Amino acid sequence: MRWWKQRHREASPPVVQVRRSEGHPFGVLDRYTPLGGGSVELYRAIREGVPVVEAAVWKLVRLCGGVHPICRDKRAQEELDAFWQGVNTGWGQQGMQAFLDRYLDDLFTCGHALGEIVLTGDGRDVAAVLCADPEQVEAREGDTPLDFRLCRREVGEPRELPWQELLLFTPFQPTSDSPFGVSLMRSMPFLTGILLKIYQAMGQNWERAGNLRFAVVCKPGEGEEAFAQERCSQIAQEWSAAMQAGREGTVRDFVAVGDVDIKVIGADSPILDSEVPVRQILEQLVARTGIPPFMLGLSWSSTERMSAQQADLLTSEITAIRRSVEPALQRVAQLWLGLRGYDPRVTLEWEDINLQDLVEEARAELYRTQAEGLKLEQESRKG
Repeated sequence: MRWWKQRHREASPPVVQVRRSEGHPFGVLDRYTPLGGGSVELYRAIREGVPVVEAAVWKLVRLCGGVHPICRDKRAQEELDAFWQGVNTGWGQQGMQAFLDRYLDDLFTCGHALGEIVLTGDGRDVAAVLCADPEQVEAREGDTPLDFRLCRREVGEPRELPWQELLLFTPFQPTSDSPFGVSLMRSMPFLTGILLKIYQAMGQNWERAGNLRFAVVCKPGEGEEAFAQERCSQIAQEWSAAMQAGREGTVRDFVAVGDVDIKVIGADSPILDSEVPVRQILEQLVARTGIPPFMLGLSWSSTERMSAQQADLLTSEITAIRRSVEPALQRVAQLWLGLRGYDPRVTLEWEDINLQDLVEEARAELYRTQAEGLKLEQESRKG
């Protein structure tokens, strides 16, 4: 008996195992796994909730421009051009430009893009080039660091896809801890949450300030306590009738006898100024995209324009994005040429990136022409 009591006294008190522990806002990043479906849904919600992020993604897609394949066999060039412009890309679209637009959209949002080359029944031609949902697959490292395999997510163990050579996979800005790419919006959830809270609070405050609510207080005088309830009921009816008439577009006066006090509910609390915090958050979000603010409709300066340095930086950013998707596009062209029996070697020619002000370029060209004319005139006088 003594042994049981001593053991009972030495036993530790029960500990709650399911208590929620509060950590820093980025604690979820410790459990973040690349190619995770939950994160992709979060990034898509960010695009839907913050229009400036949606606009930035589409601006990047449009700025990447179009691409044209150049093969070494001149006889195959015309056929390759026809294939490049007319290949089926699904959902009523055709041409590799339509495929590239959706491919880049998935690349920025999900951190990686997934495509598939569909062959004809006899396997001698390319029937379509389709974009697939990146959430359908997960990437695994192969036997060597130079190899990886794409597996389809299923209930239980993921199944390795059989025709790996027909799949197109491109990671976006891969890092050592995320070799399969990271989303353009990886650093946005924390600030986006704050921004949406500010917008939600602004809506609630304006609903309070715009849709006025009144508090009518009736203070009965001496000897009127017995009729206070009846009098308050009459005042409430008259006030309700006056408010209803105002909603219907007519004017009706409210007349009361005695000490009646009418106040607007919440009028004493001012609406917080949101311009500074909203701008600070938008500056961080826009900086992640690399696009000048005025291109997204954010006029923070009356004389803001794109300088030559900003144009060079944005051009280098677009060039880096182009380099990341070139291998996937080259594989499509090489496979098509190989199936037709042509030389599979191909190069890609991108559209020129022109971000400079055309007026300034024309003015600079005029100044150069005038300087050359003056120089020639001086030389002719000396001669």
